[in-house]
Amino acid sequence: MFMGAHRRFEPISQCSSEGRSNQTVAADLDGTLLVSRSAFPYFMLVALEAGSLLRALVLLASVPFVSFTYLFISESVAINTLIFISFAGLKMRDIELVSRSVLLKFYAEDVHPETWRVFSSFGKRYIITANPRIMVEPFVKTFLGADKVIGTELEVTKSGRATGFTIKPGVLVGEHKRAAILKEFGTNLPDLGLGDRETDHDFMSLCKEGYMVPRTKCDPLPRNKLLSLIIFHEGRLVQRPTPLAALLTFLWLPIGFILSLLRVYLNIPLPERIARYNYKILGIKLIVKGTPPPAPKKGQSGVLFVCNHRAVLDPVVTAVALGRKVSCVTYSISKFTEIISPIRTVALSREREKDAANIKRLLEEGDLVICPEGTTCREPVLLRFSAMFAELTDRIVPVAINTKQTVFHGTTVRGHKLLDPYFVFMNPMPTYEITFLNQLPKELTCKGGKSAIEVANYIQRVLAGTLGFECTNLTRKDKYATLAGTDGRVPSKKGKEQEKEKA
Repeated sequence: MFMGAHRRFEPISQCSSEGRSNQTVAADLDGTLLVSRSAFPYFMLVALEAGSLLRALVLLASVPFVSFTYLFISESVAINTLIFISFAGLKMRDIELVSRSVLLKFYAEDVHPETWRVFSSFGKRYIITANPRIMVEPFVKTFLGADKVIGTELEVTKSGRATGFTIKPGVLVGEHKRAAILKEFGTNLPDLGLGDRETDHDFMSLCKEGYMVPRTKCDPLPRNKLLSLIIFHEGRLVQRPTPLAALLTFLWLPIGFILSLLRVYLNIPLPERIARYNYKILGIKLIVKGTPPPAPKKGQSGVLFVCNHRAVLDPVVTAVALGRKVSCVTYSISKFTEIISPIRTVALSREREKDAANIKRLLEEGDLVICPEGTTCREPVLLRFSAMFAELTDRIVPVAINTKQTVFHGTTVRGHKLLDPYFVFMNPMPTYEITFLNQLPKELTCKGGKSAIEVANYIQRVLAGTLGFECTNLTRKDKYATLAGTDGRVPSKKGKEQEKEKA
């Protein structure tokens, strides 16, 4: 232990944030910039989303050993254990994707408000953490404005996979943090050091000032106070997987899976009016507001129900809320889901003339449900509406849809879309709220002189106002670029074969 580490550090509440714009801060992450002192939930998310359920179960089983090791043997050995179980054998690209698509949301819900008050006032911001740099860098740079992350570096094979071990000097704790600070800053040391535990004293003692974040309970910083808003995020888990939450989730998994099979397959053969009663029996909460128009008479074209998109089951639940059969069009759906769907489902080709002809034909046959966002969004925002639908009919009814999922998300970008409806129904009590708004008057449609874009934008605003959401100009392409590094197009069978030949 270095002599400087014996300094006594005051609590962060006594740290001034005034006049810091030209100064440099170096802060720890877990327990300092984050409310939670344990990084276990974030390792669990990597193990599950970049790895597998088996890897996540092994990580959960290691908790007693890791906790004992951390408290009584070595913080470094405990973190090395978490790193090995979570990362060994994983592709670095998969870890990077999970870091920027899954972890962001959970980190954003865990920021310490008092530390952020101080950290955000500095002109130069550095994070020094025992966590793997690759795991925390996307969040702290984008949402906390960090200039650099000094973290534990993973050993990587020539094929681009993590070995589960770390590069020297190993896990950055205690004296290793001190050495990393000296290597990074030389003689021009940070003005302020922030930490939360004794092993942070080594690097804090190098700084001109140092403050500790006490172990007191506090509410995390509201997400809208961060530098950027999180609109797109990935991952199946709704709640942060602490050891207890992860254990309860895995115990519920087999029960939820059986329940989802019953909820999916028992409703397929039932008429929509009866399915609604079956929803109540099976624990699916459906709240219907507004008065939808009656079914079209013989020889009359159907109504186009224009919905925002929250989950893959939106058209099916809308049909149940209506109490009658409808058709729906969608941009991407698995063949199996299309086969077992209780309503007629037609995939759009993204060829404008062909898709317009299909929609017109379906409207001539009856009511049709369309989600012009083109993809789902979990956050309380609406993506830009494609305007094509507005050109095809003047019988348009906006439908506002909101969902509540408490354990699992029923949407995915990188995962198996085939499982989306099952994950929705694996929640203990999935909740759908369907609000049917008034049919658009003729003067607000294309036949009334409005352009298709004006109609689409108007419906987006109306739905956003009903739901209390915000409108954005973001699209499906933006979502897939953010979460998967693709343009969101679903390749044809021929395209998939060509990709396999290239690989």
